[in-house]
Amino acid sequence: MTMTRLRLDLAYDGGGFFGWARQPKLRTVQGTIEDALHKVLRVPVDDPDEPLRLTVAGRTDTGVHASHQVAHLDVSPEVLARCQGHMDVPVCEALARRLKAVLPADIVMHRVSVAPDGFDARFSALERTYVYRVADRSSEVDPRLRGCVLRVDEALDVDVMNKAASMTIGLHDFGSFATPNPGGTTIREVKTAYWRRVPAAPLVPEGLAMGEAYRTPSLESGLLVFTIVADAFARNMVRSLVGSCVKVGSGRKSLDWFAGKMAEPVREGSSGPIAPQGLTLEHIAYPPDDQLASRAEAIRAVRTLP
Repeated sequence: MTMTRLRLDLAYDGGGFFGWARQPKLRTVQGTIEDALHKVLRVPVDDPDEPLRLTVAGRTDTGVHASHQVAHLDVSPEVLARCQGHMDVPVCEALARRLKAVLPADIVMHRVSVAPDGFDARFSALERTYVYRVADRSSEVDPRLRGCVLRVDEALDVDVMNKAASMTIGLHDFGSFATPNPGGTTIREVKTAYWRRVPAAPLVPEGLAMGEAYRTPSLESGLLVFTIVADAFARNMVRSLVGSCVKVGSGRKSLDWFAGKMAEPVREGSSGPIAPQGLTLEHIAYPPDDQLASRAEAIRAVRTLP
């Protein structure tokens, strides 16, 4: 049977989900979207010819958010056409509209499109960008951000944390900070990793403000933000790196301790993951269409260090 591969671009608030991956009797992002697909496409959940299973670019853990996630779905043209009905729009737009009508408020479907030849949401990706937001003792905590920012009751040294983060750049075995999948590896290539404090800035640009009384600060002013970009991430890798950087930034651990963890990739409790709510998957990058298939083939190979 000829199938059409669709690309789904979406976002979600992970606070109400037990991660991305479908799990029996638990609310997950994948399970919620797949249930919605079965409903709008009128496909029984046990149909072996139309499983409607999503493949995702990055499987997020319980409580982790995504402002830009990508998944793909294989569906037959005949089933896909069911969602069009009387709507005078392309079939992908019709599916996107119907999904938006039935999905819960903590999932947003940005767009649905026909994927180019060779596209694989997971294996074709060039890189993923995660951001972790922290409010330390130097930050003014905005309670509206409690679901996506971690509160730390310590003053953190950003310069020291950046020295630790710089050690992660390049191809390394992150076995001290991650758990491999069965048959997999914790070797990853980090392209950039850095901390910065968001400058205090007014919500209304300088020239447009109506005097000092209206200098409402931007929502993220003063937060500490960790940005990391890599070809892929192993399980718990980002949260463990953040937790270790925070320990270094607070003075509870030294830079030598962090360097030792990078040099000897052994998993143990002191470099475990920090709380999930501060973490957001922000971006997935893909190569040009004519390189999608070759990228997917290359990335399936198990990585090794030189």
